Amino acid sequence: MKHKSAIFGFFIGLFAMVFLVGSSSTGTAQTISADLITKASTESISHKNDPGYWFDKGALCATYGNNSAAIKYFQKAITLDPHRSDAYFEQGISYGQLSNFSKAVELINKAIEIDPRNGLYYYGRARVYLLAGDKEKSLKDFKIAAELDDEDAQNYLKTIAKTQ
Repeated sequence: MKHKSAIFGFFIGLFAMVFLVGSSSTGTAQTISADLITKASTESISHKNDPGYWFDKGALCATYGNNSAAIKYFQKAITLDPHRSDAYFEQGISYGQLSNFSKAVELINKAIEIDPRNGLYYYGRARVYLLAGDKEKSLKDFKIAAELDDEDAQNYLKTIAKTQ
């Protein structure tokens, strides 16, 4: 609903601009307004087919704690680009935030399958395992993430080494 009102507001502003410029120029305002209308309608249609657009919406929702909406947006990104490992990963993290650990691990596993050299993915899965209470699997993934130069995993391992 907000998206439609934003588009409506854009067009009202555009038509006001055309009215103000009016007929003082010989067709220039009409050409500019037609170009802007075409561009605006093309951009709004192209968002629906852009996995990056849906990924960004999902990331924004996740940032503000709306993990249920984030999951839906990440799924749209995955549907449009099934090889987008970051969308699987972030969707998995959102499931983890909702305490659905098995689904979280499943999705993060898919991200790792696509991009097995990404230390962040192992670190994220380690955190999910930790939240689920599986310290053994968690430690294994923290070590893999650290080997792949994930700084957070390295710091975590240093911290737990000091406490033992």
